[in-house]
Amino acid sequence: MSLANYRTLGRSGLVISPLALGTMTFGTQRWGSADDVSRAIFDAYVDGGGNFIDTADVYAGGRSEELLGDYVAARGLRDQLVLATKFGFNAQAGNPHGGGNGRKNIYRALEGSLRRLKTDYVDMYYMHAWDAVTPADEVLQTLGDLVRAGKIRYFGLSDMPAWYATQLATLATAHAVPGPVAMQLEYSLVERTIEREYVPAARALGLGLVPWSPLAAGFLAGKYQREGAGATGEGRLTGPNPFGNSKFTDRNWAVLDALRTVAAEAGRPLAQVALAWAAAQPGISSLIIGASKTTQLADNLAALDLHLTPEQLGALAEASAPESTFPYAIFGPAVNRAIFGGHTVAGWQ
Repeated sequence: MSLANYRTLGRSGLVISPLALGTMTFGTQRWGSADDVSRAIFDAYVDGGGNFIDTADVYAGGRSEELLGDYVAARGLRDQLVLATKFGFNAQAGNPHGGGNGRKNIYRALEGSLRRLKTDYVDMYYMHAWDAVTPADEVLQTLGDLVRAGKIRYFGLSDMPAWYATQLATLATAHAVPGPVAMQLEYSLVERTIEREYVPAARALGLGLVPWSPLAAGFLAGKYQREGAGATGEGRLTGPNPFGNSKFTDRNWAVLDALRTVAAEAGRPLAQVALAWAAAQPGISSLIIGASKTTQLADNLAALDLHLTPEQLGALAEASAPESTFPYAIFGPAVNRAIFGGHTVAGWQ
């Protein structure tokens, strides 16, 4: 398996690599990469056959898009690559129209991204986060208009309720207009809650799942050592970050121990095993990997030729199983038999 083992993104015709290059590290000072290293990472990814590159208008204050635009233009690769960027977070303090999912901001944000990326269209445009304000039909109409105008080719949704994604997809189908083709959500061995609603919704609606942080910001790479309620180590989680200390829980350290056991058995680094587990899960179209060093990128790409055994996958799944919650806790064999008169009935797969 390689980066050139292409597949389509969900039920669309957009052809992508199994690992997407996340560029949040491009232009980021504390835990990111210097410009020359970012260029080397980009070159290594595309030279290896990778074609799916993910950024956002807020990464490094727009510098991630600028660097990416420079790299793509310098090598004349625009038609070969799938460029994904995002809108939604505010770029103009004090201006409520500088962020959000309304039509006014979407047009403003897209114009800025196109300028920084040095292109006249974006292949994949994501709503970066649900703003809990803008009606679903306004978002759908706006993004559909941009598809029809040729400014974006496809669009998707990131960090939103499952019901909201389902609403957009259903409205699109009912009105025969362009609809979302992907969901971008956090997913890893230590963050599996999307399996309750998002994964079944995505599979039913034909949306590809593109997880971010499949290594839990480096936690699953073994970068950190437990220290009280926190941790020590070099990486994003040991400084100001959006996760705080939320990754350093008793449960997550136990998951990391299970990962170490499987990694030792497989004879592979922790990061590769964690990525191989995530890539093997139902509905996953591509995993977003980030790197601040070329060696880190090479290590992550090597996960593509790792195939865990059913026993190894099972051990990791058991160790990382999310807490059972209502109503899913009652949907077991006993209820199935109670509904079907004592018989166990399996649905169509």
